[in-house]
Amino acid sequence: MITQTVPVKNTVLTPELHSYVLSHCLTPDPLLDDLAAQTRTLIPGQAHMMVAPEQGALLTLLVRLLQARAVVEVGTFTGYSSLCLARGLPLGGTLTTCELSADYAAVARAYWERAGVDDRISLRVGPALDSLRALPSVPHVDLAFIDADKPGYIAYWEELVPRMVPGGLIIVDNTLFNGEVLDADPAPKPAAVAAFNRHALADPRVERVMLPIADGVLLARRLSYADRPL
Repeated sequence: MITQTVPVKNTVLTPELHSYVLSHCLTPDPLLDDLAAQTRTLIPGQAHMMVAPEQGALLTLLVRLLQARAVVEVGTFTGYSSLCLARGLPLGGTLTTCELSADYAAVARAYWERAGVDDRISLRVGPALDSLRALPSVPHVDLAFIDADKPGYIAYWEELVPRMVPGGLIIVDNTLFNGEVLDADPAPKPAAVAAFNRHALADPRVERVMLPIADGVLLARRLSYADRPL
């Protein structure tokens, strides 16, 4: 447990304050709004699996900041996050995205085409672990986003970290899991997330920060040998 040595700065995000945040970080985007509405209509029981709008904006910004040319996503769902990632790519950049469900992927494809980004997205349908293991084993990925089945997080991490270029960024969603990572006897999914958080915290190959955005986002930068303390 970290001992608090400075005053706590933790603003409670009320619905009103959340709306204020959104109004100051998002521009109107009818296509993303339509995709979100379509997902809620087609898959109401799973629509919560979409990233929050502010996360989508963050993904686009981070791709642009890193000028990431090779991006990998684990967990496409209906394409909201992949659309945001692809929009941030520079000319010639590519996104490889992994999705288990062909039905979800079909929805995603339709919106990529409408957005005009389908030519920069390579979709791999099937178990994500197989898709990741089929990637070149050498460091070549500039940015990766993990947002899939929680028990698979550690395995996905272990496939991605060696493939990240020095300075590359791994983004992991749902790292707070509705606060259930603090439960004394958590259910299987939050238990898997808590185990992943411990795993990432102990990994000397990265430096990391966890942000309380939406359901928790971990940012982990791949260190080079020069970055590591002697």
